[in-house]
This record gives sequence, structure tokens and C-alpha cells, in this order.
Amino acid sequence: MTQLKGKILIKRMLQVAMVALFGSSLLWRCANISAPQGGPKDSLPPIIVSAAPAFNTTNFTGNVIYIGFDEYVQLKDLQKEFFTSPMMKKTPKVTTNGRGIRIEILDTLDANQTYALNFGGAIADNNEGNKLNDFRYVLSTGSTIDSMVMSGYTVSASKGDSVSKSLIFFYPAEVDSIPEYDSILLKYKPAAVARAASNGIFVAQNLKPIDYKIYAIEDKNNNFTYDPETDMVGFLDSVHNPLYEHDFRVWHDTTRHYLTGEPQLYFKMFTDTRFKRQTLAESKRDQQHRVTLYFGAPNPEILDFSIDSIAAEEIVTEYVTRGKDTVNFWLNVPAERLADTLRGRVVYMKHDSVNNLVPDTAKLELFWKYIESKEEKKAREEEEKKMEQALKDSVEYVPPVKPNPFSVTMTKGEFNPERTLTFTFAMPLVAVDTTAIDLRVAGDALSAEEEKKIADAKAKEAQKRGVEQIAEDVSEFPTVPYELFRDSVDMKVWHLKADWSPKKKYKLMIPAGTFRNVAGEANDTLRSDYTTMDPEKFGKVIVNLTGGRDGAHYVIYLKNESGKTIDEIKGATRGRHTFNYVAPGKVRISMLEDLNANGRWDTGNLIERRQPERTEPYVDDKGEEILEVKANWEIEIAASADNIFKPITFESINEQLRKTEAVRLKKILEDREKKRQEALKREQEQKGGLGGFASGMSSMKGAVNSIGGASGNTNRW
Repeated sequence: MTQLKGKILIKRMLQVAMVALFGSSLLWRCANISAPQGGPKDSLPPIIVSAAPAFNTTNFTGNVIYIGFDEYVQLKDLQKEFFTSPMMKKTPKVTTNGRGIRIEILDTLDANQTYALNFGGAIADNNEGNKLNDFRYVLSTGSTIDSMVMSGYTVSASKGDSVSKSLIFFYPAEVDSIPEYDSILLKYKPAAVARAASNGIFVAQNLKPIDYKIYAIEDKNNNFTYDPETDMVGFLDSVHNPLYEHDFRVWHDTTRHYLTGEPQLYFKMFTDTRFKRQTLAESKRDQQHRVTLYFGAPNPEILDFSIDSIAAEEIVTEYVTRGKDTVNFWLNVPAERLADTLRGRVVYMKHDSVNNLVPDTAKLELFWKYIESKEEKKAREEEEKKMEQALKDSVEYVPPVKPNPFSVTMTKGEFNPERTLTFTFAMPLVAVDTTAIDLRVAGDALSAEEEKKIADAKAKEAQKRGVEQIAEDVSEFPTVPYELFRDSVDMKVWHLKADWSPKKKYKLMIPAGTFRNVAGEANDTLRSDYTTMDPEKFGKVIVNLTGGRDGAHYVIYLKNESGKTIDEIKGATRGRHTFNYVAPGKVRISMLEDLNANGRWDTGNLIERRQPERTEPYVDDKGEEILEVKANWEIEIAASADNIFKPITFESINEQLRKTEAVRLKKILEDREKKRQEALKREQEQKGGLGGFASGMSSMKGAVNSIGGASGNTNRW
């Protein structure tokens, strides 16, 4: 035990020394290194004991490097973890050799250039696989080592989550490019490369004191290249020189075991859909009346679609995704006309080998056959037995009534009088009798107790009359004018709009045959009772929007505490905007700067250097995002667009990360305490008593109350 403690102590001392060695380049102007806090408790990574040539060697002319460790090591995921900055044409060959690794340089190195060999977490001890994280070997072919540093944060513009393991590419600002269009990322290799940690934060080392154009890529394929079809990308609008950036601090994160720091730069990463190649990815027929085509890029230009023996006017086209890269073709013909295998073709504009759009014809062979389920087979066999028995007994057989296959989902129960009743059909409709529907207002809404009394009275009356239920006569209720219309986005959704009043009861009756779909199926009679919400049971949130550009448009989102959107107001401009019928509880407000006034978030464009549209949360003067909504209560907030969409600064980035890190640490401590309590409970149950569990719960309160202190110690902001 004493020997193990001694080894841990030695390793911690050497880790501090290695941080000092590798961190020496970080002490130039823009970074303050915080002392490593604690150290690995459960893992003991290998210790570096030698390097030939030494770390930070200058005037390097050789081609072999050897790093020695205190124990045998192994290489894990080298292809994913290892990279050089700048990139070499030929990746160095890395192998294990005794108690060390041998690095063979296969490329001709540029003169007067600093090179960093980044191993990430590729080196681990041979016995337990404990990783030596963030290991870098730096050399220079000139007389000096480039020693400038920059930090940054990569985040998904659409989701707001950090982008783990993203790559950051640095290009000298003088690299040739047309000001209006940017293709540097597609044409040139970067002069320096850094990689973000799992929290999206990167610390780029060994930079020159020059102006850089900087980009971030997701690198899903682990090929250290921007693949527009799969990778998110981010870029900065202006050049940045590490010599003139804000000072920042870096430290070793002992929870996640890597170097991290305060970000100076901020990348909102996005998928540039303009780069996606258009091609027909897949075709299938998973329903008898539906053919689905999946394309590689949004908005396919379809010149012709045809199925043998089916007329063009018998085909209904449906774009089923927002990006419009999936297309359904519904066949409006009787089932008996549809063979198991259908043949046809689609003519569309496809990208050729040089990325030009040219007409292309794809032949289609689409198979579908109904497959009977086990339950259906069992029911059929039982019915056949009954038919045989009826035949033997010389009696008439009356087959059971089969359920109507027509499918529709309707709004149920209580609903918001500011909304419409919604009908979602399984298939597109081809015939609708908009005049057949009967909608009536049946008086004031009643409480649950009153409704139960009436229902019980009707049940007693029915029992007295000897009938199953009392037939309801709705003719005494006044009719309500309505409008029935199809949704503008989803053709399988229809809306019924009326001048609804709060706290009222409505009765809806839709006669059989009102709706008919592409398969020739029609609805049975549909009846439903509705109650409009009581405004006194809900709160109201008013957003008084000020500032912003003249004519600017915004989308205001009302979200629950966890961030899920529950309502939105599109086309918002300066003035008061109200969310009615907000359920009591905690909510958030966020806003989209809708630059093209189309009512939705739009991604960026790398070539045109257009950033994705910004979505930002509303934060009050006390720094709080959460609003508490109460029943029959009104909340009004003053939201300044100038403040919400103010320029992103070093301070604002770090404030955002402080909040994120505090939430993360709180969850870590709560999860740890929960596991401890569960283990304690199991132990006490095994002993036959739970006396110790109550005392354990009191310690949980103390652990949760100490979260603030733990957060401050772990994050040296």
C-alpha cells in the first residue's frame, strides 16, 4: 500500500512537471495557467521518462523520435486520435517499441516551421488501459518554437449543444480568396490544427503572432477533412491574431482529464445544405398505395414520375420533410388495380461527377404484399371453422363485421379556444364534403363533479327504461359556423376553425362518408364532445418587444423549463405579444432573429459567408431565464432585441459556460449521491434494517448544498 501511494505521489509530481513543460508555450501574453487541481484517483497513466530528441527541440533535421515511459504502453484508436499541426502529406508512422513509442517522420518537413504531434488519448498503459490524455510532442525545423495560443468554443447553431471533438483549422489571412465567396476550406490545407474536447472547448497552441482566418469542422468521418455532405462547419466573420486577443486562463479538468480553458472565440456550427450532392438514395413501397423516394439533398427537381398503368392525375405528391428530401407518391386507385410489383421511373436533376446538375432517369421496381399477422391468422382460422360448422349444421353463417380501416386522429377533450380542431389522417384525402359537418355549442362548461352527476342521472334513466343509453337530442343546441381547410405544410392534416368562446361545451358530428382517402376508404360516423379552456385556470405571458432594426422580424418561443417549445409567435415586430392559456409552472422565453422573415430558423452558407440565424434566450436584469406562471395571473416582460442579440463577447461566452458548467456539476453530484444512497439502502436491506438510510439522506442534503463550492473549485474561471 505504501508503495502504491508512493507511485501515485511520484506520478502527480511528474504530471505537474509535464504541465509546466508543455504549458510553457502557453505563458505568452494571452494565457494564465492555473495549477492542476487534484489528480487522477482511480487511474495511473504512463509517466514520460525520456524523449529523444528532447521536447521543444529546434533546428530539427532527423526523422525518428523516441518517447520513453515508465511502463509498457499500447496505442488505441491512433487513426482517430493522432494528428499533426500543420498537417503532413504523409502521416508519421507510430509504433510501440519496448517501454516507449517510436515516431518515424515520412514527410519532408518545411523549413522554419513549428510542428506539433498530437496524440489525444491514443497512448495508454499496457495492463489496465489508463490513458495519457492530451499528450503533445513539439519540435521546430527553425531556431524558434511558435508559442502563441488561442482558445474557443464550438456549439451547434440549431441545437445549442457543444460540438464534441470538432477540428479547428487556422489559415494565414493572406491566403487567396474572393471577398464575397469563401472556398479556402475546400482548396487549402490549414497552417495549424487544434481539436476541441468533449465539451466543445479547444486550446490551440503553437500559433504564430499573425492574422488568421479560422474555421471549425465536425469531422464525422475522422479523416481530418471537411466533408460538406456530412460535417457541420463554422467560421468567424473577421480575422483573429492571438497576439491581440483577450487574456485567458487554462487548467486541467480533473473530472474529464483534459486541458481546458476560457474561450476567446465562438463558433456557431451548421450544416451547409447547398453542398449536398443530389442523388436518388432509395426507393421503397412500404404501403400498398404509397411509393417513397429518398434523395441525397433537399428540394429535388423531379421532371417526371410515372408508374405503369397508372395515370398521372391518379398520383398525389407529398413532400414529407421540412428539408424536402423525402417525397411520397400516393396512388389514388382501387386496391385491385395495384399489383404486388409496380414498375415505373423517375426523371430528376442529379449531380454528375463534376458537380453539375443533369437530367437522370432511374427505373423503379416496387414490391409490396400484405403479410398476415399471427393474430389475424388465428382469427381467420377460427372464422373458417365456424363457416364449416355452419355448413355442416345447414344454418346461415353471418360473418363478423370487420373494422373500418379508415384512420384519423382528432383533437380530444379540452382545447385552447385560440386554436383549431385538428384532424390527422393516415393517408391524403381526395374527397371532402366540407358542408356535411354539424358543429353545435351546448352551453357552459361544467366541472368534473357536475359532469359526473349528469352522467349518473342519464345512466339511471337508461336503466329505468331498459335501454343501453339515452339517445341525445342535439337539435335544441344552436349550430356554429365553421371553416374546414387543409394544413399548408402537411397535406394529411386538416383544421376546423370556428369562433370559439372560452368555458363552453361543443358537440361535433361528422357523418359517414364525409372523408375519402386515396385508398378509397371512407370514415364511419364520428362524434366528439369538446370543452374550451377556462382562462382563469391559466396564466398569461406578455412580451413587450423593443429595439432592433426598423422592419425587423422575430419569432418568439415559449418553452418549458427543460427547453421544449410549447408555443410560438411568428412575424413578431416591436410591440406587445401575448401568450394566452399558459399552464401554471416554470417557462422560458427565447427569440429567433428571423432575417428573411420566413418564420423559421435558417442555416448558414459557407461559400457566401452567411452565418446561421441567431436564437437567443431572454434573460432578465438579475440574470434569470426562468419565469414562474400562475393561474389567472399575468406576467409582462420587457425584451430588448438590441440586448438579446447584442454582439457575442469574451465575457458573454464565459458567462454562458459558467451556467452550463454549474448545471453539469450539480447533476454529477446529485447522480453520485443517488448511487451512494441506493448502495446504502441495499446494504441496509440486506442487514434487515433501514436505520442507516435516514442518516444517509441527511448527508445528501449537505452534498447538494455544497455544489456551489465544488463548482468554484473545479472551474477556475
